[in-house]
Amino acid sequence: AAFARAAHVTKLVLRNNRVVVNPIEPRAALVEYDADTQHFTVRVGNQGVFGFRNYIAGVLGIGRDKLRVVTPDVGGGFGTKMFVYREYVLVLEAARRLGRPVKWAGDRTEHFLADAQGRDNHAVAEMAMDAEGRFKALRVTIDANLGAYTHQFGPFIPHVGPTMSTGVYDIPALDVTVNGIYTNTVPVDAYRGAGRPEAAFLLEKLVDACARETGLAREEIRRRNFIRPDQFPYTTPTGRKYD
Repeated sequence: AAFARAAHVTKLVLRNNRVVVNPIEPRAALVEYDADTQHFTVRVGNQGVFGFRNYIAGVLGIGRDKLRVVTPDVGGGFGTKMFVYREYVLVLEAARRLGRPVKWAGDRTEHFLADAQGRDNHAVAEMAMDAEGRFKALRVTIDANLGAYTHQFGPFIPHVGPTMSTGVYDIPALDVTVNGIYTNTVPVDAYRGAGRPEAAFLLEKLVDACARETGLAREEIRRRNFIRPDQFPYTTPTGRKYD
């Protein structure tokens, strides 16, 4: 209904390209296993030892108290070193079967071909406005490339981003559709903000397009549509609460 009543509708088609995470140091792990206590010690450049420990323990079917994770220098992570990859599980199992420490280090080519990458969304966004350039409704359709298979947080990224769709603007009506698509590419996962930068990029590019088409200055169209101080605490159409 808001679009039917709109004085003007601006439409933007945008590609948020795939990015390869590229830390200084590729992933690596060193595992020691104590057969007497059935206890593992893993040294790994990971972005969070407790989540890593919990996932690994679940995969191996062991108690969390049987696994100690030590992270010294990460060497850059940006998201991709947060996850549990198959190599970590294989190194743990190898240490248990061999009864001796086992190390593994990936190389740069392996990183480009196998580690989780980021973004890769195709989006169509439309803004309905009144005659004064005030936003009345936002409609967004996102085709999110998930890669060849579901990664650890993969489907969550294109889901959480749209909850930020209206950003800092008072947009009363919102319709968002997200399509997760499997392709023959490396799986995607959390990368530097994990969905929120994608939402901000899409929205602000759309607002710039609205300014161009309505003849308003970019700062003026934003001034007219910012959430006003007297509206706080403010709840967005997706339930996000700004205090």
